[in-house]
Amino acid sequence: MSDLYREIIIDHYKHPRNVGELPEADVHGHEDNSVCGDVVDVFISFDDQGVASEIKWNGEGCALSQASASLLSDMLKGKTREEIAQITEGDILEVVGTTLNPSRQKCATLAVHALYKGLKG
Repeated sequence: MSDLYREIIIDHYKHPRNVGELPEADVHGHEDNSVCGDVVDVFISFDDQGVASEIKWNGEGCALSQASASLLSDMLKGKTREEIAQITEGDILEVVGTTLNPSRQKCATLAVHALYKGLKG
């Protein structure tokens, strides 16, 4: 893992963005990794124009799963539901910026899977 990407992950883990809950969220998705115990919930509220106006997340787990949730929350800002639905595992893996083994990929994409569940909700 390059130093730059390691710094980004550490920064988002130590200073997570958009942490919290939205009780009246339009989208709420939950995902957990039964192998390691990581948990992430993603919440999104849309404004009258259908744009994500508030994004929150919360969870517990390793630095990678929590940093990825923080990074994803930043990615969702200002996007429509349709644009959000187009986000893939590859998008978050690109932002994380490193090659990961399969078990670490599960950590990095946990928030994306919570997002998918919320959108289907």
